[in-house]
Amino acid sequence: MSELIILGYDDHVTARHAYDKVLDLQRDFIVELAGLALVRVDDDGEKHVDTPSNVVGASTASGALWGAIFGLLFLVPAFGLLVGGALGALTGRLGRSGINRSFQDRVQGLLEPGKAAVVVMARKVTEDKFAAAMGDFGGTVLKTSLSEADERELAEELAG
Repeated sequence: MSELIILGYDDHVTARHAYDKVLDLQRDFIVELAGLALVRVDDDGEKHVDTPSNVVGASTASGALWGAIFGLLFLVPAFGLLVGGALGALTGRLGRSGINRSFQDRVQGLLEPGKAAVVVMARKVTEDKFAAAMGDFGGTVLKTSLSEADERELAEELAG
């Protein structure tokens, strides 16, 4: 099961510190990342995305899954691999998996001009230690889970 955790912040500096902390937590084996990104929204409303190159999943399927989920949540076409009917099918499957329109809307609500979010897709996470470490930064937390079956089905859907 993977956890999708969105940490929303009112400023870019706090979000950057939180992002760096997640990387530290990975090195300390508190979280095993399948994906990580920092999304910053500038004063004009344009989104900027930073990702560490060494985090996204080991397989092509997990990388594609991360990219598709990320693209749908943040409407960042560069991350989305989907076009036409595949987008509708994946969106429907994501909705059944806990990433429904309401969740997407709440994520979008975090990203007003001047704000930022850290997006964590974790294969494993030690919840209490992760929460304690990230609690120092405050912010808004949105979270949902994807079962292994959901991940497998989504990856198969992406593979065609």
